[in-house]
Amino acid sequence: MSHSANGNVVPHSSVKSYMIGFILSVILTGIPFWMVMSDGSSQGMTLGVVVACAVIQVVVHLIYFLHLDTKSEGGWNMVAIVFSAIIILIVVVGSLWIMWNLNYNMMVH
Repeated sequence: MSHSANGNVVPHSSVKSYMIGFILSVILTGIPFWMVMSDGSSQGMTLGVVVACAVIQVVVHLIYFLHLDTKSEGGWNMVAIVFSAIIILIVVVGSLWIMWNLNYNMMVH
């Protein structure tokens, strides 16, 4: 156990926690790899699985390797992550919307 700046005890994760994170990461990497290499599904289905596994893997990394949850730092870490995710979503969706509109308006009708 180590102590944080304000004197609270911060527990370290166990080897079991790291192994669970590692195994989940390998599975979440293997599933999209297998889907792409086998070419057995439609492109839309493959893309959906790849994106879903990527999002789940980010959550696994945040929880098992970075030890971020609703209890760490009084919940402020999670608030910062949610805020960052919202900003990233706004930037990505806004960029795609702008590019689609530019492409549509630049095409000869």
